[in-house]
Amino acid sequence: MGAWLQMLAARLRGSGFEPEIFTYASVFGGPDAAVARLRESLARSPCMVVGHSLGGLISLEALRLQPDLPVSRVVCLGSPLHGSVAARAVASRGWTAPALGRSAQLLQSGLPEWNCRAQVGMVAGRIAHGLGRLFAQFDGDSDGTVTVDETRVPGLADHCVVASSHSGLVFSPEAAAQAAHFLHHGRFAHDRLA
Repeated sequence: MGAWLQMLAARLRGSGFEPEIFTYASVFGGPDAAVARLRESLARSPCMVVGHSLGGLISLEALRLQPDLPVSRVVCLGSPLHGSVAARAVASRGWTAPALGRSAQLLQSGLPEWNCRAQVGMVAGRIAHGLGRLFAQFDGDSDGTVTVDETRVPGLADHCVVASSHSGLVFSPEAAAQAAHFLHHGRFAHDRLA
């Protein structure tokens, strides 16, 4: 598990970080088990976090429940912080609802805002290639699974949009470079965005 994150980890390593990959069972384990394990992991030493999609939501939920964790910055990649119309559409169909597993509620509702200590930056995608298009109609730009608007909530330190699909965010050199810039500086390199 986690092999698909190796390229992102290598790019972050090349930017001076020492990434550790945290994996969890998104469908069968659910967010509660993942949040509990992540809180234990994050409590060990000061760190920063990069989370893709549901991983970003789980990271922020861990910090919301335990705001004294020694995490200074978080970068979310395509996380539906405002809730996901695609997840709500999948949940509304009896034959597809099980695909969301125990993460259904978190994916559908997201977070109302971010008001904890850690600075949070969001890298959203705008190339609409993803399974979400099979289940939902998107208004505005999307990465094919999550709309750009769904990645915004009050309280984010910064937000940027790159040319990537939802799954492609973990393989995108541009997303990795923006994530590293935010982890170093607390803001994205907007002058480098295409």
